[in-house]
Amino acid sequence: MAKEGETPNKPDNTAFTQQRLPAWQPILSAGIVIPGFLVIGLAFIAIGVALFITSSNIQVLEMDYTGNTANSPCAPCTNNATQNCKCSLNFTLSTKFEGPVYMYYGLSNFYQNFRRYGVSRDDNQLFGVSSSMLNPVNNCAPFDRDAYGTPIAPCGAIANSFFNDTFVLFHNDTGRNIPLDGNGIAWWTDYNIKFRNPGQINGNLTQAFQGTVKPLNWPKPAYDLDTNLSNNGFLNQDFLVWMRTAALPDFRKLYRRISDTDYASGLPAGNYSLEISYNFPVLSFQGHKKVVFSNVSWMGGQNQFLGIAYLVIGCLCIVMSVIMLIVYAKFQIPDEDL
Repeated sequence: MAKEGETPNKPDNTAFTQQRLPAWQPILSAGIVIPGFLVIGLAFIAIGVALFITSSNIQVLEMDYTGNTANSPCAPCTNNATQNCKCSLNFTLSTKFEGPVYMYYGLSNFYQNFRRYGVSRDDNQLFGVSSSMLNPVNNCAPFDRDAYGTPIAPCGAIANSFFNDTFVLFHNDTGRNIPLDGNGIAWWTDYNIKFRNPGQINGNLTQAFQGTVKPLNWPKPAYDLDTNLSNNGFLNQDFLVWMRTAALPDFRKLYRRISDTDYASGLPAGNYSLEISYNFPVLSFQGHKKVVFSNVSWMGGQNQFLGIAYLVIGCLCIVMSVIMLIVYAKFQIPDEDL
């Protein structure tokens, strides 16, 4: 009970509640600041050089197959009336492409970060909630139901625009079809936590999708995307990669890895051809498509910006240390005023 004249909510008169705990307040002197900036600058430059050299050594091969020019091998496939069109890109590697080799598809001028597009999905449906299969949320409109009112699974603009070009790689010098590994290309959290297939009856995924129809732009329903039964439905690896939307309008997404025993160490020098099933139209929104082959290092894929950023910051720190040294030597500023 508070004494007479005291405020009931007054904190206890302790060092903690009255903020009287001892504290360390460093005094920044010229002898600390100038060498500190110099050391930080040298460290950043060393890291930047390592990052830049490592990134420069990563091999990247990009090939555009939009088909927007007459001399492009995929130009005949840009006609919307063309169905199941295939085209081939031939390329030559003058030196060995060190493994492991990753294959990506790239899109430009495709805004997956558009808000109305990004929210056009039903997370409960994608988590396999049975009630959401037949009752998609309003965010999916107008891709929630077909013209007859039948619910779409998966619903929404993201799923409806699912990238569906496919690729087959051939080594022309040996006549071999190089296997492309699509296992584990999606994020672990997406495959194991965020997405689930609806409850199956006797292991039959087809019955789990009964009462729904496929998205309008899909050639096959979700339960029949792959001959591998474990790679169907909402857990299809390519579907999971596509559903993780990109932050920028120009992006690339992982398509496959080359992990075959004969090519695990890399692609040998020689002639190759890439057979493309051209299904995804991009000319209507002035987009471009490309396929990218790349290897990685300890820092990931090629990213010269990171090394350049470290170099710039390191140089700025050294310049600032020199300026402060000159000012200190010329004007003899006391340490306590620095």
